[in-house]
Amino acid sequence: MAFTEIPSASAAEIRDRVEVDIGWVADHLDDPSVRIVEVDVAPAAYREGHIPGAVLWNIYADLRDSAYVPIDKQQLEQLLRQSGVTDHTTVVFYGYGAHLGHWLLTSYGHRVVRLLDGPRDQWLAAGAWGKEERTIVPTDVRLAERADRLYFSRESVLEMLGRTDVVLLDTRSPLEYQGERFWPSGATEGAGRAGHIPGSVHLPIDELRSQDGRFLGHGEMERALLDRGVGREQRIVTYCTVGNRASQAWYALTHLLGYCDVGVYHGSWAEWGTLADTPVEC
Repeated sequence: MAFTEIPSASAAEIRDRVEVDIGWVADHLDDPSVRIVEVDVAPAAYREGHIPGAVLWNIYADLRDSAYVPIDKQQLEQLLRQSGVTDHTTVVFYGYGAHLGHWLLTSYGHRVVRLLDGPRDQWLAAGAWGKEERTIVPTDVRLAERADRLYFSRESVLEMLGRTDVVLLDTRSPLEYQGERFWPSGATEGAGRAGHIPGSVHLPIDELRSQDGRFLGHGEMERALLDRGVGREQRIVTYCTVGNRASQAWYALTHLLGYCDVGVYHGSWAEWGTLADTPVEC
């Protein structure tokens, strides 16, 4: 099966429009119109040191409730206010869950969202870690309604089961997809049901990245998709455990490969696998 090679100039255009580098971040540390946000699953790394002035969003404590259900629009607006974000703030995400933050705000129509792609420690080439947490003056911000083409709920995924024009793309590890693990760490007792959404196509996010964590070339990524029967004419919905790997795949497909109809199931397996009535395959 043939694949379409995307010209390398497109990658440069994407970087100019969506990504920033550490030099840009260093130049904007004191810019009141910029808010830098680290996204992670725990506060430990942030507390040890972070980009000076950055605030922390915890994927579990801030972006989900106690039952792993994603927060709604009003709760996200409150998080933004507590983070000092206004309607006109440029929000720059970095860290473990940077792509999740970038996708989430993009899906709710925030005006300017940027991404510092790559490993967290790249900042050390530009400056030292900060230790203090930023003092935030609460703001007022209003989000648009979330975009149905980017953000998928459990209910919308249930309606897609069995459809041939939709690809549910599972970006987790083989052990998670095969039902041997619920969480990436392997914890299963009391966590929920392991397995995958029926009919989903398995493409581990690691197969879109090189050993240093960078995305592969366009041709290599598109070949990995086409080898699994995933094409540009289909609607693609990515999922993982908490949305982080799924949003990385969304970013690669949308911003690097130019796929036009890609979204993320934010609930992902943390929601799907903990419910008693959702269909599961192993």
